[in-house]
Amino acid sequence: MTQSRSDMAILRGLGHEVAEIAGLPEQRERIALWRRLNGLDPERPMVMIDQIPWHEMDVEGELVCRCDDPFHRELEAQLRRRLYQWRHMRVDMVMEPTVDVAKVIRGAHFGINASEDRAILDPQNSVVGHYYKDQLKTEADLEKIRMPDVSLDTDATAEAEAKAHEAFDGVLEVRMQGLHPSFAFWDRLSEWHGVEASLYDLVDRPDFVHSMVGRLTVCYHALLDQLETKGLLGHPMSTVHCTGAFADELPAEGYDPNHVRAKDLWTFGMAQIFVSVSPRMHEEFELRYVRPWYERFGLGYYGCCEPLDRKIDIIRTIPNLRKISMSPWVDVLHGAEQIGSDFVFSRKPSPALVATDSMDADAVRSDLQETYDACAANGTPLEYTLKDISTVRYDPRRLWTWADIAMDVVQQ
Repeated sequence: MTQSRSDMAILRGLGHEVAEIAGLPEQRERIALWRRLNGLDPERPMVMIDQIPWHEMDVEGELVCRCDDPFHRELEAQLRRRLYQWRHMRVDMVMEPTVDVAKVIRGAHFGINASEDRAILDPQNSVVGHYYKDQLKTEADLEKIRMPDVSLDTDATAEAEAKAHEAFDGVLEVRMQGLHPSFAFWDRLSEWHGVEASLYDLVDRPDFVHSMVGRLTVCYHALLDQLETKGLLGHPMSTVHCTGAFADELPAEGYDPNHVRAKDLWTFGMAQIFVSVSPRMHEEFELRYVRPWYERFGLGYYGCCEPLDRKIDIIRTIPNLRKISMSPWVDVLHGAEQIGSDFVFSRKPSPALVATDSMDADAVRSDLQETYDACAANGTPLEYTLKDISTVRYDPRRLWTWADIAMDVVQQ
């Protein structure tokens, strides 16, 4: 296979930059810090930035892709973004001497897609408003949710692997990556059944909700069974839900990199529309279905944007749980008191603080310090993850400033 000399020069040049950074001693030091945090014996809180509005971030052409081949441009974008983060807002990211290439996996879906209307403010931004239309009105409609039929497209995967090796051999390790399944079934049901209908049915049609959730849960487990049996799960992870995933417990004993098992991996899940749902309903319509899934994995992360500080007593019953999301809407002191030293307090600082008319650095510091103090007072392992960043008003330096403040707070 002969590829464009220009493309090869670009990719190998970027690969050498990544490899040089990946060889720095601080990478090993940072991995050790993540392992300590995820082992609930932290040296200090850890910090990550993810889900970035990349269309707003370019400075002096750092993110402009120059490869001609579409596959090469995807790899180039991956490397340019990693290098950009390292230069400007590295916080506690780990630069590994690898490049991930996705295996071409077919059929890892449930046969139904969202039907929606969208509200778009910035055509360049992938973050848009969604109004999901109800496609699951009756028991008969549940037949639309279908069992997955997973397969590997061997020819397409081999082609991608060969092209990646030609570009990076001798520079970076090419890591053919499978899937890392999560269990956020209420996100999917919100897209197919609509948010309002889903919440009303918890009260008005609880039996229908159990039928809907039960059917989808069976499909999720079938997906995991197929990925595991066919060797299509991804390698042990560097990140889980935008946080560092390095852990002494993973992979599990007997690990085979050619046949990854669920117990070698982290999983994560959430029920974001359950913001206003009572603990009893959360247990009945979410957690009873969640536990068998988490039992299959090595470690787990639970939650996202929904506030969980008043539900820690039921969340802590999830098997193999290690991290609990603490969204911008929680009472951080109450959350730290309830979590104690049993789990990682995975704090999501508000991305609104970098999206206002003018960024208030003092407000950022105060927000981070409040969480730091609450967790320090309760001996609670802490990580910060700035994510869901819809906009920085086309001022990328706001994230650079946030990163500097965050690292100053955690290193005090």
